[in-house]
Amino acid sequence: MTHTVNTSWKGDMQFTALVSGHSVTMDASPEFGGQDAGSRPKELLLAAIAGCTGMDVVELLRKMRVDFQEFNLEVKAEVSESHPKVYTKLHIIYKLKGSNIDPAKVQKAVDMSQEKYCGVSAMFRKAMEITYEIKIV
Repeated sequence: MTHTVNTSWKGDMQFTALVSGHSVTMDASPEFGGQDAGSRPKELLLAAIAGCTGMDVVELLRKMRVDFQEFNLEVKAEVSESHPKVYTKLHIIYKLKGSNIDPAKVQKAVDMSQEKYCGVSAMFRKAMEITYEIKIV
């Protein structure tokens, strides 16, 4: 299997990528010659890991019959100081809201996502430390 993304320059520092039939706009901030008209490419990597592990966790929790009303993920990354400025450490906070949520089931779902299913996490783990925590409210 091969994944292909086509990306077109739109002027200044703006690019549009066609990803699975959906447009993703990327741009730089004005201080770097952009118009702030889209996401920063590197930050989209954080969205990718959140989406990947988030989808895993939702599917696993549904199979475990865990009833939750809200689910949010916050991903924080430390960036190196010198070029190329890369992520050196990643921390994911899984935030779930609902009544009677079994913390053990949530922990199992998150662990399974991180250790077995999430391909983005597997790729990132080869380059940096990934830590995570779960908050149930």
